[in-house]
Amino acid sequence: MSIQVLNPTHEGDFKSFKAAEGLKSLKGAKVGIISNGKKGTFHFFNALEELLIKNHGVKKVIRVVKKNYSAPAESEILTEVKKWDAVVAGVGD
Repeated sequence: MSIQVLNPTHEGDFKSFKAAEGLKSLKGAKVGIISNGKKGTFHFFNALEELLIKNHGVKKVIRVVKKNYSAPAESEILTEVKKWDAVVAGVGD
């Protein structure tokens, strides 16, 4: 039996990509949470939202759920992401 390891990195022209600068602090930030909508995400994201606000001074948490758990986020969500300071994307079962 063999194990195949997949490389999840981008295979295209990576030179056109620029990593976003990290935030120095989350204080006062708007943080978006993109969920795949599966049952296991709700309690986790509830706890994460509470920690972000109470422990890190996040001003606002925006939560969205993708329409299809296995597909990329819809264009409407990707448009909204540009208005946020940070994004957490998560999956759950």
